[in-house]
Amino acid sequence: MLRFCLIKNILSLSPQYLCGSKLLFSFIYSKNIFYVYIPYMIKRLAKTLLLLLCWLSAMQSYAAGQTVDPKLRQLLTAAINSSESFDDRFHAEVWLLDMSNRLQRYVDDEATRLEMLKQIHLEATRAGLQPELVLALIEVESHFDSYAISKSGAQGMMQVMPFWLEEIGRPNDNLIVMKTNLRMGCTILKYYMDMEKHDLHKALARYNGSRGSKVYSNKVLSALQNHWYKS
Repeated sequence: MLRFCLIKNILSLSPQYLCGSKLLFSFIYSKNIFYVYIPYMIKRLAKTLLLLLCWLSAMQSYAAGQTVDPKLRQLLTAAINSSESFDDRFHAEVWLLDMSNRLQRYVDDEATRLEMLKQIHLEATRAGLQPELVLALIEVESHFDSYAISKSGAQGMMQVMPFWLEEIGRPNDNLIVMKTNLRMGCTILKYYMDMEKHDLHKALARYNGSRGSKVYSNKVLSALQNHWYKS
């Protein structure tokens, strides 16, 4: 009876993939049966699938639990269909020069930085918000990462929940697109500001889904005070 056993540690072949674990593959040939034992791989796969299922379940529960405000839905629909531009271009250019240096800590490329600031100024002004407040919120929400996606599924720089696209009849829109994300995010924030009679703590808590707590609002207001207020 031929029996061949070979045990080889492949840790050195792919350290990142193995995450530092000492995975051993055992190859056993006996009675024409070839066995491959990979318990670690199976365990990792099972954990990954479990996390994915939990995330999908949480997303479905979150969306199902939303009580959609019809007035906010109407405002978002109107906002997406709007195509306004700066009212005061000179003021916007002065503002861009000032804020560009402040944003450099998050965005290296100057052209990208200026385009981002232009869009933020445009959408904040259109919604009737202080552009610096929107900058502070984005800093806390995504650090100006247009591709940011939270554990709850919120997307883009202002972390807008994707169920809103269905609610306003634009399911094919992409919240990773900066203009779409900013327009919807600013419209939502403005709506909560009006609802809370411009109480920043309450409005920001509504935006973040943390009503009754000042943890989030304090972070945004701290960023506003320390990084974005005009000198």
